Amino acid sequence: MPLTAREVLARYHRAMADRSADDLADLYAADALHTFPFRTPLFPARLEGREAVRALYRAAWGATPVRIAEIHDVVVHEAADPEVVIGEWEGTGTIEPDGRPFRATGLLTLRVRNGEIVDARDYMDVFGTYHAMGRLKDVVAAAESATATA
Repeated sequence: MPLTAREVLARYHRAMADRSADDLADLYAADALHTFPFRTPLFPARLEGREAVRALYRAAWGATPVRIAEIHDVVVHEAADPEVVIGEWEGTGTIEPDGRPFRATGLLTLRVRNGEIVDARDYMDVFGTYHAMGRLKDVVAAAESATATA
């Protein structure tokens, strides 16, 4: 029996905490779409397909100093459409190498069909995350550069 949308969301959060790009990507259909509606200049607007999800998260989680220990305060909103689930989350952990506390929040909307994510809309507090890592200036500079060339 295929996983429900709510079960997929729980496994998604577990993959985040484990920083497992493979576990995360394996939740997606081969031709899934993952979008980031709140654009940041250092991240793509969309990922097309399971392997794009795997590659991006493998690179991002491999390079980040953030170590999420737990995803909690999750509020799950059931939709009228049984394929759709919306999850609000908060992740806490540390920033290496000094172990400073870290907190991030986000909202994830998933459409799950036959136990696989076919569409994901990922809203994360990217600026708060970069600020916690001490890299907010990098994001601002990239945003200003992108605006100047647009």
